[in-house]
Amino acid sequence: MTAPTPEVEVRRSARRRTTVTAYREGDRIVVLVPARLSKREEQRLVADVVRKVQAAAHRGRSTDAELTTRAAQLSARYLGGLAHPSSVRWVGNQHSRWGSCTPLNGTIRLSDRLQGMPEYVSDYVLLHELAHLLQPHHGKSFWALLEAYPQLERARGYLDGVTFGAGMPADDTDDVSDAGGVPGGTSG
Repeated sequence: MTAPTPEVEVRRSARRRTTVTAYREGDRIVVLVPARLSKREEQRLVADVVRKVQAAAHRGRSTDAELTTRAAQLSARYLGGLAHPSSVRWVGNQHSRWGSCTPLNGTIRLSDRLQGMPEYVSDYVLLHELAHLLQPHHGKSFWALLEAYPQLERARGYLDGVTFGAGMPADDTDDVSDAGGVPGGTSG
């Protein structure tokens, strides 16, 4: 049985000159194309990039159980095993943040948009949310918890690039109350 064809939304951008970018947004795939692209070229490029997004999602898809196991591994390796979430799940309804954590009940949710991204990126977001179980706010002690992760800046840069490429609002603050998140695109 084949997977259902996802809804595809094509967004034309006058600022975009040559590149075509695609990402998952809930159950659909959003494709960003240059405004001056011909319809014929658009159809060809959209079909190609949608295939790539679907293949990457299939390759990178992990279950909630695998995500929980990965959380335990990251906690042990980088947080001294001190972070113990009550649940860790993929969710499809996070469109303005990469992850969320509710320290009071220990729940962590990661956006399914992370599936198919490099593992070091999803590991960073998961580790970021695990750190919130120990430090709920984005102060110096919070960021100190993440310093041991060797891909910290690379992952944050990757997420910043995806955010920029998708035309999503950037967020350069450390304030957890901001809807857009914190540096690197996650939000606690």
